[in-house]
Amino acid sequence: MKKHLFTAIFAIGIAQTSPIQAQIKQEAPLVSVPTHDAFFDQLKQLCGKAFEGKVVVDNPKSDGFEGKLVMHVRKCSDTQLQIPFHVGDNHSRTWIITKTGSGLSLKHDHRHADGSHDAQTMYGGHTLDGGWKNIQSFPADQYSKELFARLGSAQSITNIWQIFIYPNSFSYRLIREGREFRVNFDLTKPTSIPPTPWGY
Repeated sequence: MKKHLFTAIFAIGIAQTSPIQAQIKQEAPLVSVPTHDAFFDQLKQLCGKAFEGKVVVDNPKSDGFEGKLVMHVRKCSDTQLQIPFHVGDNHSRTWIITKTGSGLSLKHDHRHADGSHDAQTMYGGHTLDGGWKNIQSFPADQYSKELFARLGSAQSITNIWQIFIYPNSFSYRLIREGREFRVNFDLTKPTSIPPTPWGY
């Protein structure tokens, strides 16, 4: 009799506590490391502002970067930054930096004037380490490697993109064997807001 009574009391106790434990509902956390957070937050502080830049390294010389160069930190959330890169009247390029939970991703959204996507779009890379609060590197990811190979740009498979953010300057850099491109933007002199990028 005592054994059955103890079993009944124990079962009632379980029934009363289990539903309380089940009430705790939380989204899975988007984890990050301090250097990624500091880098992301510095860029986010520029949200809503635009800055003019200039190409400082282009080796070998490439076409398509003639005209006024403007970066615009246009749209920001806690997990993503959208930064259109305007070249004269060409509003086809948007850099997208995203917190992924495994680091930071950099993507290049390329559009046509009608807003449709270019064949070579959303390529980019992902951080492989903590980087620094002022510098992050993005080696080409697998999607990009396969895209470049399919479109006949195999030389781009080894691309590494780098972004530098300091109080007075922002730099975008591309490097691979035999190729370096870098554009610097002066953060001390905000410029007028450019048009909406194509497709946005």
